[in-house]
Amino acid sequence: MQNQQRMYEKTKTWNPAVGCEWGCIYCEFTFQAVLKRFQGKNCEGCRTYKPHYHPERFNRIPSGSNNIFVFGNGDISFYTKAFVMKTLWVVDDYIKRHPNNAKKTFYFQSKNPACFEHYLESFKTFPNITLLTTIETNRSVGYEKISRAPIPAERALDFGLLDFPKKIVTIEPIMDFDPDVFFRMLEWINPLMVYMGYNSKPKKVSLPEPSLEKFYELKELLTTAGIEVILKNKDRLR
Repeated sequence: MQNQQRMYEKTKTWNPAVGCEWGCIYCEFTFQAVLKRFQGKNCEGCRTYKPHYHPERFNRIPSGSNNIFVFGNGDISFYTKAFVMKTLWVVDDYIKRHPNNAKKTFYFQSKNPACFEHYLESFKTFPNITLLTTIETNRSVGYEKISRAPIPAERALDFGLLDFPKKIVTIEPIMDFDPDVFFRMLEWINPLMVYMGYNSKPKKVSLPEPSLEKFYELKELLTTAGIEVILKNKDRLR
């Protein structure tokens, strides 16, 4: 499945592997819904969102975009190391065969950023790989009702300790937070940029959300610290 990725502007997904088992309550109406609509009739794994592989897509790296979201409809932490390494070899071969595409950026994202350690030395051989994680809040109490992923504080610690120069944090869907604590957490990670946005499906899933005032307070803290902030779901920021 290759589609224009709404999560990140000017980005397309490339899905040689699909699926995730974190069970985030908001994902059912976004990533999972799109996958079921376009692939569910032909693939049971895509319909159920269970981690599985589509090696036939190895030769279908999207064109027409400088940003490729690898495993955009899943999470790398649920795929075998052998398959992920095969994916990296495919990327390496693609760049060597098409030198004009050497400037493409490949995004790898996980809600368990500790898993990146398994591939870190390989990632470092690619100047055009960027690692991402989602951290919706600094608060951990009650987070188990939202997701089975590692709690936000653990995620932030693992991502911050990762010895890699290009990191991005996604705060989407943003949940209620403590401004000073959350800002210090994000500043310590030292990301290249931060994406911020509210839940895109508020009528289908309810999340504990911050006020607009608090949202913009965090944005201002990050911007003042020199961290680029990109706003998402702008229709909810009015």
